[in-house]
Amino acid sequence: MFKWVKIIKNQYLGLWLIGLVLFALQELPYMIMPMITIQANPIMNMPTNSVFLDVCEKIFGILCVVVTVLIVHSENKLFSVKTKNEIAHFSVVAVLIALNFLGWILYFCGIQTVAVMIVFIFAMPPLYYLFIGLWRKNYFLVGTASVFFVIHISNAFVNLL
Repeated sequence: MFKWVKIIKNQYLGLWLIGLVLFALQELPYMIMPMITIQANPIMNMPTNSVFLDVCEKIFGILCVVVTVLIVHSENKLFSVKTKNEIAHFSVVAVLIALNFLGWILYFCGIQTVAVMIVFIFAMPPLYYLFIGLWRKNYFLVGTASVFFVIHISNAFVNLL
C-alpha cells in the first residue's frame, strides 16, 4: 500500500493493490458468464429505461472501484483484521460477496426472478464496497457506495419492472 498525497485529515491519494483483487473478485461472475450456457440472460439483455440512471450508475460504479484502489487511510496496513471493527466489517464484506455469488449461482441455474436479481445481484455489490470502505476507514468510498446503492437499485427497479 502506498500513500502519496494527503487529501483531508487521514485520507490520502495512494494505491491499495488488494482493492484491485477485491474488484476482480466481485466481477468474477461476469468473467465466468461467457463460458456458461444460460437459457435466458435478462441482466445482459436488460433494456435501459432511464438514460440518466444508467449513466449515474456507471459513474458511481466506476467511482467505487477507483476510490477503493486510490484512496487510503493513514493508519491502514496492506491487509488488517486486528480490531473489532476491522473484524466485523471484513466479515460483512465476506458475507456480502458470498451472497452475491449465491445469487449468481441461482441466476446461472435459471432462477432469475426479480427478487433474486435485485437482492443478490444488484444490492450486494454496492453494499460490498460500502463495507470495504468501513473496514478500511475509506469514508470517500462509504459515501460513493451509498449513492451507488440507491442508484443501482433504482435503475434495477426501473429496468426490471
